[in-house]
Amino acid sequence: MPHQSRRRVTGRKSRLLPLRGEACIYPAHNVLQVMERLYLDHAATTPVRAEVLDAMLPFFTRLSANPSSMHAGGQHVARELAAARSRIALALGARPQEIVFTSGGSEADNLALFGSLTGRFERAHVVTSAIEHHAVLHAAQALRERGHRVTILPVDREGLVSGDALRDALDGTPAVVSIMHGNNEIGTIQDLSNLTAVAHERGGLVHSDAVQTVGHIPVDVNVLGVDLLSLSAHKFEGPKGIGALYVRPGVTLAPLIHGGGQEGGRRSGTENVPGVVGMATALALAVAEQEETMQRVSALRDALIDGIMRAIPHASLNGPRTRRLPNNVNVRFDRIEGDTVVLGLDLAGIDTSTGSACSSGSLEPSHVTRALGLEPAQARGAIRMSLGRTTTRADVERVLQVLPPVVQRLRGLAGALTV
Repeated sequence: MPHQSRRRVTGRKSRLLPLRGEACIYPAHNVLQVMERLYLDHAATTPVRAEVLDAMLPFFTRLSANPSSMHAGGQHVARELAAARSRIALALGARPQEIVFTSGGSEADNLALFGSLTGRFERAHVVTSAIEHHAVLHAAQALRERGHRVTILPVDREGLVSGDALRDALDGTPAVVSIMHGNNEIGTIQDLSNLTAVAHERGGLVHSDAVQTVGHIPVDVNVLGVDLLSLSAHKFEGPKGIGALYVRPGVTLAPLIHGGGQEGGRRSGTENVPGVVGMATALALAVAEQEETMQRVSALRDALIDGIMRAIPHASLNGPRTRRLPNNVNVRFDRIEGDTVVLGLDLAGIDTSTGSACSSGSLEPSHVTRALGLEPAQARGAIRMSLGRTTTRADVERVLQVLPPVVQRLRGLAGALTV
């Protein structure tokens, strides 16, 4: 790249500063204007597909009636809402009446845990894992404060939950077990059907946060055997602000939100019809293309992992090599902080993260990488690159060209500071 300059903002004026080195570095607020960005943070959120936006638009304008209204306009929208619910249920191997719409994955997780316990058990046992999303872990903590017993299961070095550990934790007390299907940070895919069978043997109810797997790998609630399952549209190229909770027949669910009795009395509030239609469209597209996308993105993932391991000394993979989400690459680099690597890539026009977007800004190492048994310094050296449907081989090559010099420079700076 030719020599360029950057602006330093000083009040209302700015001045040009020359750059040194091989890469061109820009202030973060100008990056979008001066270079083509490479987005590798699909685990945090995905762009909405054009087909999804097209499907949603009429429901903001000419089809904007309330689906609870009795007039013709309202009833037409109600039929469209029912059709979207059926499409979502079909993609999960469920029935339409088993789908409860929520504002997203976090609400679905909270509804699953609080809803399944409220009014049923004065004292119950909540069993979950050390690498769950904070929507589950913080909900479990709140339930502990209400008097419920909570057990946090450890994971092994690859982030897998042991069936034996789960069996030992369940002692006959009424229990709700919440184990995520695919981890948002390190990509571990649990043997969920086995864990569900263990929990059911001991009389437990099973919930799974499947936010990272729905639309990306096959998810059938009957194959998995779960009683409750959460999903969120913006993880599979749908809109933000809409999710769902699958509820198996026979599971009693007390509402968190009271009001007009929508969603079969399980979640009140006027339905987000554009969001539901967008979610149904995005999920149908994702499932239709799933096999091809899985194979292609998994190959890119493996090429990126292999390239990093070859090019960068003292780099390690976090999470399993095989039982891994197709789009997940989580690596750590000795002797440097992951957030400095993310900033270095950001300045080079590549969007990545250090872990969960919901925990951005935290100075503490990720609870997920710490649960793998890593020391704090090792855990802080991790970054996550999450690929998407539109990621290309050229994108992987760009990362492999940019990342090694970034790590080398940062290690050089770290070494100079310790002298």
